[in-house]
Amino acid sequence: MQQSKLNINFDDVQLARDLASNIAKSVQSFVDNYTTVSVERTLCRLIGINNTDPNGVPLPNIVVDAIKDKGVIDQGALFFVGNAVVETKQTPQQIAERIVDEELDITSFPYRTTEKIEKALQPYINESIERIVSKRRNRDEQISTLGEGSRPYLYVIVATGNIYEDVRQAEAAARQGADIIAVIRTTGQSLLDYVPYGATTEGFGGTYATQENFRIMREALDKVGKENGKYVRLCNYCSGLCMPEIAAMGALEGLDVMLNDALYGILFRDINMQRTMIDQFMSRVINGFAGVIINTGEDNYLTTADAVEEAHTVLASDFINEQLALMAGLPEEQMGLGHAFEMDPNLENGFLMELAQAQMIREIFPKAPLKYMPPTKFMTGNIFKGHLQDALFNMIGIWTSQGIQLLGMPTEAIHTPFMSDRYLAIENAQYIFNNMRSIGEEVEFKKDGMIQKRAQEVLSKTIDLLKELESKGLFSALEEGIFGGVKRPKNGGKGLAGVSSKGEHYYNPFIALMKK
Repeated sequence: MQQSKLNINFDDVQLARDLASNIAKSVQSFVDNYTTVSVERTLCRLIGINNTDPNGVPLPNIVVDAIKDKGVIDQGALFFVGNAVVETKQTPQQIAERIVDEELDITSFPYRTTEKIEKALQPYINESIERIVSKRRNRDEQISTLGEGSRPYLYVIVATGNIYEDVRQAEAAARQGADIIAVIRTTGQSLLDYVPYGATTEGFGGTYATQENFRIMREALDKVGKENGKYVRLCNYCSGLCMPEIAAMGALEGLDVMLNDALYGILFRDINMQRTMIDQFMSRVINGFAGVIINTGEDNYLTTADAVEEAHTVLASDFINEQLALMAGLPEEQMGLGHAFEMDPNLENGFLMELAQAQMIREIFPKAPLKYMPPTKFMTGNIFKGHLQDALFNMIGIWTSQGIQLLGMPTEAIHTPFMSDRYLAIENAQYIFNNMRSIGEEVEFKKDGMIQKRAQEVLSKTIDLLKELESKGLFSALEEGIFGGVKRPKNGGKGLAGVSSKGEHYYNPFIALMKK
């Protein structure tokens, strides 16, 4: 039986998990009956439809829009593309190019049987499945050959806006000791209802997530990893209006980590909740199959709400994210559930409360490679104090065996970090991780002391919240602003027009193939 340093009652943990499971099942009963334009574009990508028209519009968008404009998106892209493959004997890519040239209306052909459509698409389905499997196998082989950093992984960002400059920054970070490189997306990409193509050199606050940019960075990290004798993981952002498409792109190009939260886009980008819930399911099916570790975004709640008062909302969301991910076939070992070190540094005994929170989440999700986020809300221009805040954060990271440590920078509140700032952050973490490696195994907590009581209080409030969410339903709770103090309407936000129920001919074989 699992032992708790915090004297947590694991019957209470199971109750919380059961409540979250009921909440997730209610969401999934909705999701199973609907699709979105982004899911359909993902399916187009997974059968080989690629590139853009002369105006730069992605062909997956053109195919799906052509079906949507005819009012039959409910039957799904694969039904009509597969039907056209049977009729024309051409490839999905050739069919897409004919749609661009206005030579073809793929909704106009007589409907063929499901068996004929499946047979026609099978070679294209097999090709993408085999490519994803190959990328996963390659990752496993490199890790077994080269090895990788010990946990917590040292996670740092690059964000120049230019993929080629990002490569230089990423190579430097890898040589400095980073285990995961996250390429930050350009500001606003989550609100684009298409994915740009090709290598990009003009982004603001980050770099466009494109399949070619993924390929370029993965290739660079493979090269520097072999030079250094350590595999370096690549992270990007599969969130926003193109969540499943970016998951597919990452799977096809061998990414290792993806920001992939069920609620983030709703709360912090005002993306419609129905659209997001459908998209997150498909994206997690893909990430689960590809062996990609997802990162969830609960840390963001504490940037808009108080970390002491609202800690239970973080844990409740972790439970819900876990259950939704399990329904998509994503194993616990790939769940980088999120939380953060975000208490006011002037709070008395704040470190003890942060320690209680981190240890509690570690004990409740023992298999998950938890993603621990550094202080941001209370960082200032005082780089020396900021470096100390990050040091305390790193102490808790090693003490509570976190999985992914997103390193804070001393200049967090001033500018996008320089390479020298990143070096200081990595040096800070390496020093503390080495000197405190086994502290979690050596130190026990006082029975009924402040740390134990804090964890038990947060868990109790989490159960109360989950009971409320189970009663109301997640959609209603989001409308009321339960998470992060942010209210969102069920029928509002961006992307609702891209949601459709599934018709009688709807066909998506990838869910069954990938979950199996």
